[in-house]
Amino acid sequence: MSGGARLTLAAWWASVACACALLPLVSAASWLFQAAALLAVQSAVGMAARRVPLARPVTITAQLLVSFVLLTLVFAQESALGGVLPTPASVEQLGLLVGQGSEDVTRFTIPAPLTDGIQLMLVGGALAIGLLVDVIAVTFRSAAPAGLPLLALYSVAAGLGQGEVSWLWFLVAATGYLLLLLAEGRDRISQWGRVFSGAAMQRGFGQRSEPPVSAPVRTGRRIGVATLGLALLVPALLPSLGSGVLDPAGRGSGSSSDGTVSAVNPLVALQDSLNQPENRTVLTYRTNAQSNEDMYLRIVSLDQFDGTAWKPSERRITSVPDPLPDVPGMSPDVDVQRTTTLIEAADWYKQSWLPMPYPAQRVDVDGRWRFEPEGRTLVGDRGQTTQGANYQVVSLQVRPTAEQLKNAPPAREEIRREYTDVPGSLPREVESIARNVVQGSDSDYERALALQEWFAREGGFTYNTEVRAGSGSAAITRFLDQREGFCIHFAFSMAAMARTLDIPARVAVGFTPGTPASGGRTEVGLQDAHAWPELYFEGVGWTRFEPTPSRGNTPGYAQPDLPDPSVPEDEETGPEETTGPGPEPTEEEECTAERRQAGECGELDAVGPPPGDGGFPWQRAALITVAALAVLTLPLLPALWRIRARGRRLAASGGPAAGSADAVLAAWRELLDTGWDFGIAPDDSATPRKAVRRLITEGRLDADSAAAAHRVADAVERVLYAPSPARSSGADGDPAADVHTVRAGLRSVADRRTGLRALLAPRSAVRVGWAVRRRWAFAAEQARARVVRAGAAVRSVRRRRA
Repeated sequence: MSGGARLTLAAWWASVACACALLPLVSAASWLFQAAALLAVQSAVGMAARRVPLARPVTITAQLLVSFVLLTLVFAQESALGGVLPTPASVEQLGLLVGQGSEDVTRFTIPAPLTDGIQLMLVGGALAIGLLVDVIAVTFRSAAPAGLPLLALYSVAAGLGQGEVSWLWFLVAATGYLLLLLAEGRDRISQWGRVFSGAAMQRGFGQRSEPPVSAPVRTGRRIGVATLGLALLVPALLPSLGSGVLDPAGRGSGSSSDGTVSAVNPLVALQDSLNQPENRTVLTYRTNAQSNEDMYLRIVSLDQFDGTAWKPSERRITSVPDPLPDVPGMSPDVDVQRTTTLIEAADWYKQSWLPMPYPAQRVDVDGRWRFEPEGRTLVGDRGQTTQGANYQVVSLQVRPTAEQLKNAPPAREEIRREYTDVPGSLPREVESIARNVVQGSDSDYERALALQEWFAREGGFTYNTEVRAGSGSAAITRFLDQREGFCIHFAFSMAAMARTLDIPARVAVGFTPGTPASGGRTEVGLQDAHAWPELYFEGVGWTRFEPTPSRGNTPGYAQPDLPDPSVPEDEETGPEETTGPGPEPTEEEECTAERRQAGECGELDAVGPPPGDGGFPWQRAALITVAALAVLTLPLLPALWRIRARGRRLAASGGPAAGSADAVLAAWRELLDTGWDFGIAPDDSATPRKAVRRLITEGRLDADSAAAAHRVADAVERVLYAPSPARSSGADGDPAADVHTVRAGLRSVADRRTGLRALLAPRSAVRVGWAVRRRWAFAAEQARARVVRAGAAVRSVRRRRA
């Protein structure tokens, strides 16, 4: 293994080892394997670019582009071109995921669930640190300063962990850094050999001497000071992880000092609860309700959908009123039953939101609790949690009839505006599927029933709590395609599809009624955690539906076998006349795979966009094409500039002007740059004759190429040193042809790597940077001169006026 490859491998391992310090912060370790794989690809690209070799800026740019493509492939594949190339939609999706991850980091406790946002931040952060380490340690061959980004990564882990990062992870990270230093030391020794200090050699090996402090030692001390500063400063600036909605060990409060409340996205914590091997009791309650089938204990409502997740909106909170305000949107004609429930929370169950039946009318609870009016929930203030809480809730069991729901007027404008909003990232196929499912339904109630039955029975969905959690647009699309998930997938998908149909919808999170126990009590366990959609009907209010198969129970008003209220009881003929989702699901079942492939299913094919939608996106395709061409052209810019410069110089050196002074000097500059491209750097202090001898010796030129180089050098000496330079005679040849001969000779003896480097990444292209710098300095000097002249003119005018 070469020294460069060994150093690259050591830099990769140092980055992975330091990233291990983040493992205690999240509940799953799968992200680390993902980050290690992406880091390996990133390092391989850098190693390949250095072997070409490409210029350092080109190498770093290539690694950056590949890293961005990898993140797009893993986290925004659905909105990328071909699943790989970034598009504006994929960039927006990555930005939304970063925002979601930032919110999750400040709200979940350790270990936090591995949400999509947190996963992107972990993997993306590891890639960024890995790129810095690779650039510093391998590209610039300076492993010691690479410890600074590694320390920054470890400091993030230590700052967020607040003591959860043990000495083991520090030892792993330190081992990775030491291996990187050893790899660099071995690489240096293999190139230059061992170096002994002069003092040691003079005194002999039997005597010890203290060598003077060298530049590397001083650099090491500076790095040590900076490292210590980062170690002390970064943990102090980073926030700790907060509490989760369904986190039994939650710490912190759900409210803030400014009187607002915000909650975390509980979907992963909910999945963890459902997958617990032991159904630990969270709550026990007694109620005077005739039946506890509808006794759902609601924690929080998720009413904001931004494309990456369903989450609660930030709301103003107030002191708990007694009684609570009237239920908005409920008509006095709706049948309700007033119930009283005594609830006791387990001593180990601590979280900031108070589980209650919905809608609560009066709450009697001790402690610092605040009321959020929109969701009618109670949230703890200043660290108040449910631990060991005993409280009494007076609530309503709402029992609307099918006729009341069917004949409900349109929702108020403020409700419809907020609760039917869907993000632009939601694929059009979601709305297309929703409209196909509800085809034939005449009211929002019938459309809601059609969606519920399609998810629960007729759509071929399977309940599985092991499926990857997710609530964003990509997760909904994946769920509708795979048709396998658990309650959050059913609830989030039905709510999103209802919104596309202009039905106000949100998602509630809490617990199902639980299991009856002795003494008239009912026990609610971790495995009773649940999520369900709530749809708004004017005159009834927020109404629960149950699309998840084999979970909870369907309320009476949402059961599909209810008779049509407009049909008399003696004319009822059975299920054919009941209010249901219409004929669409049955026809979809009859549409076989062969018929779909042949295009015989018409509008029932819910996979693609609706007919006549938009056509080919020419603007986006053009933008992507331009971006792809720019990405492909960027590494070729040095080679393109070199070809243009060579053509311009040799064009002036050939033809009728072949022997002029300008033509000879242009050919000479091209000759020197050609040698530079093949690894023979020019020496400005050398005479033309000496420079040519070096070019012939190091370039191993044959006789013809050497003679051509000598002819160019002789012509340059006559131009530079003759008293009156004259045109060269025809015997002297053509300088442009001589330069071509020398270039062919250099190329014929160069190895493949050197020849490829001279073609794609010529060293002489650095002259572009020098030229830009000179022009910038000249422009700056001219600007300063103009300022000085303007100032002098102003002072002169003032003196004349005075």
